[in-house]
Amino acid sequence: MRIFRFYPIFLLLIYACQQSPNRSVPEPIVTAADRDILMNLKEVQWPKAYREQDTVLLDAILGDDFQMIDNAGNWSDKSGELEWIKQHAATHDSFRYEIKRLDILDNGTALICGTGHIVNDTVKSIYQSSNILIKRDGQWKAVASHVSGFKHID
Repeated sequence: MRIFRFYPIFLLLIYACQQSPNRSVPEPIVTAADRDILMNLKEVQWPKAYREQDTVLLDAILGDDFQMIDNAGNWSDKSGELEWIKQHAATHDSFRYEIKRLDILDNGTALICGTGHIVNDTVKSIYQSSNILIKRDGQWKAVASHVSGFKHID
C-alpha cells in the first residue's frame, strides 16, 4: 500500500521532467577572445584615449563607477579623468604599456598589472599600475586603477 501512495508523485515527477523545455547551457561570461580584447584595451586603446584626448573612447573604457588613485595618492573618478584629459594634451614622444600580469576570473573580473614606459625627448620614465576591469553586458569596463612608483630612469 505504501508504494501506491508514492506512485502518483512519481508519475508527476516523470511527467514534469519530460515536459521541461530543452535548456541551453548559458554562454560563459569569459570567452577565449577576452585575453586579446583586454590586452588591446590596455596596450592600445587606453593609451590612445589619453594621447589623442579622446573623451569618447575613454568614456567607453571606464565604467561609471571607475575610481583611480594616482602616484601622489590622489583619488579621481570617471568624470575627473574625462575632465583631466580634456585639459592635458600628451607631451611625451612615446608611450608603451608592458603587461606583466593579466588574470581573468570566471566571474568576469580581470586584473591587469604592468609598467608604463614614457619617453619625452631624452628623458625616460616609468610607473607601475594595476587595473581592475569587469565584464558587463559583454563589454569590459575599468572600475579601478592604481598608479605608483613614477620615476625617471637612466
